[in-house]
Amino acid sequence: MTSAFEDGFSAEKLFAQGYSYTYDDVIFLPHYIDFSTDAVSLSTRLSKRVSLSIPCVASPMDTVSESHMAAAMASLGGIGIVHYNCDVASQASVIRRAKSLRVPIASDAVFKCPDHLIGSVDDFGPSSFVFVSQTGTLTPSLLGYVSKSEWSCMKDEQKEMKIYDYMRSCESRDYYVPWDIDLDKIDAVLEDKQKGFVVLEKDGETVNVVTKDDVERVKGYPKLGSGTVGSDNKWMVGAAIGTRESDKERLEHLVKAGANVVVLDSSQGNSIYQIEMIKYVKNLYPELDVVGGNVVTMYQAENLIKAGVDGLRVGMGSGSICTTQEVCAVGRGQATAVYKVSTLAAQHGVPVIADGGISNSGHIVKALVLGASTVMMGSFLAGSTEAPGAYEYRNGRRVKKYRGMGSLEAMTKGSDQRYLGDTAKLKIAQGVVGAVADKGSVLKFIPYTMHAVKQGFQDLGASSLQSAHELLREKVLRLEARTGAAQIEGGVHGLVSYEKKSF
Repeated sequence: MTSAFEDGFSAEKLFAQGYSYTYDDVIFLPHYIDFSTDAVSLSTRLSKRVSLSIPCVASPMDTVSESHMAAAMASLGGIGIVHYNCDVASQASVIRRAKSLRVPIASDAVFKCPDHLIGSVDDFGPSSFVFVSQTGTLTPSLLGYVSKSEWSCMKDEQKEMKIYDYMRSCESRDYYVPWDIDLDKIDAVLEDKQKGFVVLEKDGETVNVVTKDDVERVKGYPKLGSGTVGSDNKWMVGAAIGTRESDKERLEHLVKAGANVVVLDSSQGNSIYQIEMIKYVKNLYPELDVVGGNVVTMYQAENLIKAGVDGLRVGMGSGSICTTQEVCAVGRGQATAVYKVSTLAAQHGVPVIADGGISNSGHIVKALVLGASTVMMGSFLAGSTEAPGAYEYRNGRRVKKYRGMGSLEAMTKGSDQRYLGDTAKLKIAQGVVGAVADKGSVLKFIPYTMHAVKQGFQDLGASSLQSAHELLREKVLRLEARTGAAQIEGGVHGLVSYEKKSF
């Protein structure tokens, strides 16, 4: 449905004016609706051969993507990219565990060492149990457990004993179930055996511990679909690597662990190091998709496309914890970067990942309509139940740590090679360390976010990502730049106080 008159600007004209636009700088004009929200399809591709049901990717950051996040994102139809800010054995282990978490529940379970002394009920945290293992973490085998209710009834002299001396044993097979059992069956087992928890086991090793409280919590979330499953009938999981010689050995271990796609992680991807790594990976593993980046210009993208990349990651300095633009004076507004790179990439059939700058569902809509096939998120997912790290309280708010991979803290663990700084004498930070508020589980808020995205697509008259891209190319969809006042007007304003709930 075309208009006889011109209103707003085409993307081609708007992004040719020499301005570096962020998502907030631009707004789409509504189009024509002739379908329901439920008719909108968000199915897409991460890379040439990796298909997703939803356009969501968890960023390879050590405070975002480990086993629980990767499994949860795959169960929702997206994918998680496991960070490499650790030794290769640890990264491979995270990938194997993520693929084994068929029920992607990030339990509230608390683990302690055998010689730990429970000082107060606070040691149980939000869980009804404290589990005991040799290392104080979820290990190949659990030794026992203590319930909060039983501990509360113990005498004071008993509470002064080591937890190993009074814990209940987990040796009974009644506690164990297969790793690939579904949520309904776990619920039935808990009901039938009258246990407060079950231990999910694979090949004699503990994969996860799921409590009755966990099951009740997850049952209230939107129902999961089939998820992103590979040819091995396990969750698809991506892995990040660098471009150094040692990363070639890392790649071999990650492929053996089951990585389904590899992301070359660099803040500036247009380098001889990345081009050579792309060629190396494609020569050694021709069926393994390789995502290159990061890039923000057509020139950068062209070099990686010529090298044989299967996907492009777009963004430089747009993340909430990234200071690259401030420190190095390079980068680009994310809306402009996504549109420009996507315009070129589409001509070669290379999907684009819009990485960074996502704060709300509207930003996701803008990124996708401007040409991206997926959005990669860090801060949007950080602070969730599935994100690595423990919750703490700051000024009365429940938060989790969130740090940029360019922060000095992260660089000490090895992420400096992402900024080509691992051989430099001086370390210069391109990121910060912060904290984000508790968001709850991605299993709950991502489905609601995707429904909001569908509503945005409906308003634009686009029933799919392919449709949106075509409408943009044909200049049917129109945009305008927003003034500062327009941006204020477009948000909540003029109130003394308010409570903002998205769902």
